[in-house]
Amino acid sequence: MKILIALSVCFTIAFAQKGSSMATEKATFGAGCFWCVEAVFERLPGVQSVIAGYAGGSKPNPTYEEVCAGKTGHAEVAQITYDPSRISYEKLLEVLWKAHDPTTMNRQGADVGTQYRSVIFHHDEKQKAAAESSKKKAQKDFSEPIVTELRPLDKFYEAENYHQDYYKNNPNAPYCTFVIKPKLKKLGME
Repeated sequence: MKILIALSVCFTIAFAQKGSSMATEKATFGAGCFWCVEAVFERLPGVQSVIAGYAGGSKPNPTYEEVCAGKTGHAEVAQITYDPSRISYEKLLEVLWKAHDPTTMNRQGADVGTQYRSVIFHHDEKQKAAAESSKKKAQKDFSEPIVTELRPLDKFYEAENYHQDYYKNNPNAPYCTFVIKPKLKKLGME
């Protein structure tokens, strides 16, 4: 029993020293290609993980090829696990508005199709209210109307392994060099 108490105390102290809480929350955003979204959000302090995936469609367990064909209804998204004691959902939304063009319907740069739409999948009513407020506030920064969808998250499907940490694993791939790297530089993240 003394060993368990000692381990518990050590764990609590070590965790407190890291400045993190044990509670995490999730945010799910679509903002064009999930490789870009993942690369942006994984650089933020307080973000613990970013998983590329699919959401918003009708086909269970879609593949990348099916989503790219535009027939599943899914968007390419990134699901962000974050520590709300270190970064707020509102701050994640601020970064989202800066990281893509929310005024283009079903398009981000050369990526065209419903799978590349701008969408915020809220996980609860609190996130929905925050997203609505943030969208309204962000509109002043754009001359065109923001077309970002706000929808409840029904189901998130993790993308295939080769899509995870794509920029980190393929920094010299053409898409990374010509699309992701300039975006990160623009945001002061590289």
